[in-house]
Amino acid sequence: MANPISANKAELLAIANAVASEKMIDKAIVVEALEEAIQRAARARYGAENDIRAKLDTQTGDLRLWRVVEVVDEVEDYFKQVDLKQADKLQKGAKVGDFIVDPLPPVDLGRIDAQSAKQVIFQKVRDAERERQYEEFKDRAGEIITGVVKSVEFGHVVVDLGRAEGVIRRDQQIPREAVRTGDRVRALIMKVQRENRGPQILLSRAHPDFMRKLFAQEVPEIYDGVIEIKAAARDPGSRAKIGVISYDSSIDPVGACVGMKGSRVQAVVQEMQGEKIDIIPWSEDAATFIVNALQPATVSRVVIDEDENRIEVVVPDDQLSLAIGRRGQNVRLASQLTGRGIDIMTEAESSEKRQKEFVERSEMFQNELDVDETLAQLLVAEGFGELEEVAYVAAEEIAVIEGFDEDLAAELQSRALEALERKEEASRAERRELGVEDALAELPHLTEAMLVTLGQAGVKTLDDLADLATDELIQKARGESRRGDRKRADDKPGILASYGLSEEQGNEIIMAARAHWFEDEEDAIAADTSQ
Repeated sequence: MANPISANKAELLAIANAVASEKMIDKAIVVEALEEAIQRAARARYGAENDIRAKLDTQTGDLRLWRVVEVVDEVEDYFKQVDLKQADKLQKGAKVGDFIVDPLPPVDLGRIDAQSAKQVIFQKVRDAERERQYEEFKDRAGEIITGVVKSVEFGHVVVDLGRAEGVIRRDQQIPREAVRTGDRVRALIMKVQRENRGPQILLSRAHPDFMRKLFAQEVPEIYDGVIEIKAAARDPGSRAKIGVISYDSSIDPVGACVGMKGSRVQAVVQEMQGEKIDIIPWSEDAATFIVNALQPATVSRVVIDEDENRIEVVVPDDQLSLAIGRRGQNVRLASQLTGRGIDIMTEAESSEKRQKEFVERSEMFQNELDVDETLAQLLVAEGFGELEEVAYVAAEEIAVIEGFDEDLAAELQSRALEALERKEEASRAERRELGVEDALAELPHLTEAMLVTLGQAGVKTLDDLADLATDELIQKARGESRRGDRKRADDKPGILASYGLSEEQGNEIIMAARAHWFEDEEDAIAADTSQ
């Protein structure tokens, strides 16, 4: 009859082989765990203070145990040190400072020790399996994967991916899509995160890239790179838009994506639970692309504001509701597709807006330049809208206006400069009344009007300004449309957003405001050095 040691070793080796095979883990990892378990059992037998090592022959099951000890002149730790006399018995020629091996007899692995060994092995296997899962999926973000629904917990869908599990969170599911345990689902791998309990594989069926990948699977020309999806926007479960371009003039990108009798696009639509998809020709020209993006509505005119990154779209009165879409859906998707804010208005609204602006600017020129209504209206009609434009434009551009001459141009520029100076003085007085330090007026790019705006926002000292981030100072509000737009918390504009400062100018202002911090530090260092 086999002795208990051999039996236990045989049992553990069998477990190691079975686990390594089943979990597809390197056998060496399992054997390492087994050796660690044996070391624990040996320390329990010979004393936990000993430095005990174990080596298991995976072919024969033979076990070697030894204790590592250091050779010293005078022994202080009898568990880990030996003197020269004792060392010579263990290893001939041993010298002080050497680490030598003291063989130990095998231990009898009892039932409790065997159980402990199994636990160690399983823990090591779990760790190795988690690491293998992470390594397998970490570079697969952006791929579509198929799995089986394992469970639905608190609205989140847990998907069995074969050798790992993924999660489709509630906000990444297609609304009103019913999934049940055992259903096969396709989803986009959004992110793979390393977690203590194993890799977290986050999946999505609502992301625009899921639609992109589905089209790449259904349209060979996209997979081959002949056609590219340049932009995509989705309202999951309801409607989507994609902008496509063909790099082969003989291939129609829209027709290729639709397919014969709509076969290709219908395959994507079915996977996305009936989501309607508008396939739009992409164009480098922003105005052309926005007209395409607002289909099926007809657009009369497009005005692009590059400074505000917004687009004003004018449509016929009977096209307004179609352009906006149900609950603002059409214009919202078009805005996401183009990356610009869109304002939709009718011909009548546009005309009223232009007329109002014309009157306001004419009155401003009349008052500030002390000119009659006709002359002011001529300036506005020629595209002048601000005093700065009149003051600093080349005099020839004013003189060429019908009915104007060089003397009149020079007089208007002189009056414009005087008006700007008056406004500056008024702003300076208001700024000082608000308590804004004169030091802020020394900073680059800041006008007195800007300083008034800062003072009204409670920014009155260099430290107040230095504490701001550039975005808090100049960031423009980001929005999709005045109609049906859902604002986000991060859409709050910067204090000076309306003044059109660039990010570079914003950075220069902030750094200039912080300059005194560094000067104070240098003075403090110099004072410490002198002492």
